[in-house]
Amino acid sequence: MADRRNRPQAPSRGQGHIAEFVMSSAPRRNAVDHAFLDRLADAVDDAEDRGCAVVVLRSTLANVFCSGADLTLPDAERAAVSDRLYGAYQRMIDSPVVFVADVAGAAVGGGAQLCLAADICMVTPDAWFRFAGVGHGLAVAAWGLVAAVGRQAAADLCLTMRKVDAAEAVRLGLATPRREGLPGEIARTDPAARRRLKQLLTAAVRQPLEAERDGNRCNWTGSIEGLRRGEHAD
Repeated sequence: MADRRNRPQAPSRGQGHIAEFVMSSAPRRNAVDHAFLDRLADAVDDAEDRGCAVVVLRSTLANVFCSGADLTLPDAERAAVSDRLYGAYQRMIDSPVVFVADVAGAAVGGGAQLCLAADICMVTPDAWFRFAGVGHGLAVAAWGLVAAVGRQAAADLCLTMRKVDAAEAVRLGLATPRREGLPGEIARTDPAARRRLKQLLTAAVRQPLEAERDGNRCNWTGSIEGLRRGEHAD
């Protein structure tokens, strides 16, 4: 049964050709559980049904974008959430909608990978990322980081799980500085050309994403202690 604790978050909303997926669970730092993923899937369905050009993913919290996996979930449920997250990344990549992650504060673990799945990640100066996984038994984020920043930088970020601030993220090519009008600029482009361009831009991550998901599904050893150390250390 889906965890309903995420339901009080603000609903997705949109105006014209731009929609929003809003995260606002302060006590839980926008942690990802089944309810979170249900709400994200509903938001994508709604945006596609209404023909939206852009979905902006953002948080109402001052210092957190998304803190990754919910550490209060039992092991089996957390494994299921981890696998479903890969399905969410795949859905975002396959969708004709353009996803813009508007990041202020921490994007950790699954939250950081949501930014990888987004077509554009724009950051405020206080944004930061951590791609935790290998320290607690999972190979994560290589599917998107190699294409985004290159093999050497991806290896550094994945293997050390170190914190990457906004300035470094921009320098590496992981993000772009926040620009208020960016979603509107995208929404004004030709829909058919935008869809073709997105297919070209995401071509390099499709197979690695599938392979990474399969590997983690077959070899789940994600310890709760490792998650706490690696994904939620500020």
